[in-house]
Amino acid sequence: MQSRYLYSLRLLLAGCDLILINVAFLAAFFFGNHLDKSLHFDQYRSYLININILWALSSNMLTLYAKNTVTSVEKVYRATWKAFFAHLVFWSLYLFFSKDQNISRAFLGLFYGFFFSGLFVSRFFLALIENVLIKHFKIRKPVAVMGKNKTSLRLAAFFEKNNHYDFEGFLDQDDYMFVDDQGELLPAACAQIKKAADKGIKEVYVSLTADKMSEAGSLLQEAERQCVRLKFVPDFSQSLASPFSINYMGEFPVISLRKEPLEEMHNRFRKRLADILFSSAVILFVMSWLYPILAIIIKIQSPGPVLFKQLRSGRNNEMFWCYKFRSMKMNKDSDNKQATKNDDRVTPIGRFLRKSSLDEFPQFFNVLLGDMTIVGPRPHMLKHTEQYRAIIDKYMVRHYLKPGITGWAQVNGFRGETSNLEQMEKRVEHDIWYLENWSAMLDVKIVFLTIFNMLKGEKEAY
Repeated sequence: MQSRYLYSLRLLLAGCDLILINVAFLAAFFFGNHLDKSLHFDQYRSYLININILWALSSNMLTLYAKNTVTSVEKVYRATWKAFFAHLVFWSLYLFFSKDQNISRAFLGLFYGFFFSGLFVSRFFLALIENVLIKHFKIRKPVAVMGKNKTSLRLAAFFEKNNHYDFEGFLDQDDYMFVDDQGELLPAACAQIKKAADKGIKEVYVSLTADKMSEAGSLLQEAERQCVRLKFVPDFSQSLASPFSINYMGEFPVISLRKEPLEEMHNRFRKRLADILFSSAVILFVMSWLYPILAIIIKIQSPGPVLFKQLRSGRNNEMFWCYKFRSMKMNKDSDNKQATKNDDRVTPIGRFLRKSSLDEFPQFFNVLLGDMTIVGPRPHMLKHTEQYRAIIDKYMVRHYLKPGITGWAQVNGFRGETSNLEQMEKRVEHDIWYLENWSAMLDVKIVFLTIFNMLKGEKEAY
C-alpha cells in the first residue's frame, strides 16, 4: 500500500531527475562550447531528445521510480547508480551504431560529470529533507498491530525498520482471542480497536491464522464503527514453510509458493526485446564473418555438416532443435554420451571451439527464433532430462524458463560434463535461484561474467 507521501516522493524524484539531465546537457553544451568552437545547438538538439529517451528507458528498466524502490534511501541510491551506468552504456551503443563521429568528447565528459554530480547532490538533499520531515512533521502513517503470532511479530519488525511508517506497537501485549465460543466479539478486542481510534491510529493490521479467518467479519464491523481501517495479514506459518505471494484471478485469491519475476508480462517483453537486439547484433557483426571461416576449417578436419543439431528440452519441457558448430567427428553416441576430458571424438578445431565456447554461437539463431534466450538454464539432452527428473527433486522447475546460451550455474563453475549427481544438483539449485531472482541487471552481470570466462578459458570446457 502506497501513502500519499510515497507517491509524492516518486513524482518529485522523477521530476527532479528530468530537470537535472536537461540542465546537465545545457551546462555541458555551454561550457563545452568554450572548449570546442565547432559545437552548434541545432546539431545537438536531437541528442537532447535521445538522452531523455534513454534516461526514461534506463530508469524504468532499473525500477528507479517504483514504489518499492522509494521506500528506502539505500534502494534509491543503488537504483540511481545502476540507471546512470545503464544510460552511459546505452548512449555509447547509440553512438557506436549510429557511427556519429561529430559529437565532442569534451561535451560528453562534461555532460556525464554534471549529471553524476547533480544526481549525487540531489540524493543527499533528498535524504536530508526526508529526515527533517520525519523528525518535525507528521508525514508518516501511524499504524499498529493486533494479536501476536509469528507473522505479526515479523510484521512489527518490518514497521520498526521502515521509516515511512510510524509504528505505535501492539495494541495489546498478551490477548490474542478476538471472539468467544458463540462467535461474539470479546470486549478486549473492542477495547483494542477503540484504543487505536483514541490515539489517532487510522490503520490497524491483524494477522489471522487460517482457522481464525472467520473472525475477520466481526473485527471489521467493529473497526468501521470506530472509523479505523483494518488490514488482514494471513498467517500461514504453520502450514506453508516457504515464502508465498497472493494474487487475484477474478474474485479468487491464488497463493503462489514460488516467486517468478519472468511470469510478469512486462519482464518477459523486456527480456525478449533484449534477446532479439543482442542476437541480431551477434549474427550481423560476428557470425557473418566467423561462420564461413569456421565452416571451412571444420570441413577440412572432419567430413560432415558444419552445424550439429540435437533435440534438447526447452521451456515447459517442449523439444526443440539446438544448434552448435560441430566439434566432434561423426559418431553414433552424440545423443547418449557427454563429452569427457581427452575425448577422442573431439577434433582439433572442436577442442578450441569448446574451450572458447565459440561452438555455442549458432544458438544465437535459436534465440532469434524464440526457442532459447541469451541467459537461462542450459538445455539438456532428452535422455538426461528423463534420467535426472526421476532422481533430483525440483529438477523440472528449471524448465519453467526458456533455456539459455549461458546461465547463472555456468558462470558459477557448473558447466560441461556432470560426472556425478551432486554436480547436477548444484546446477539445478543455481538455475532455480536464477528463476526466482531474475532481473535485467542480473542478466547483464551474467553476460559480462561469461565473456570474462571465455577470455580466460574454462577449465570444465572440453
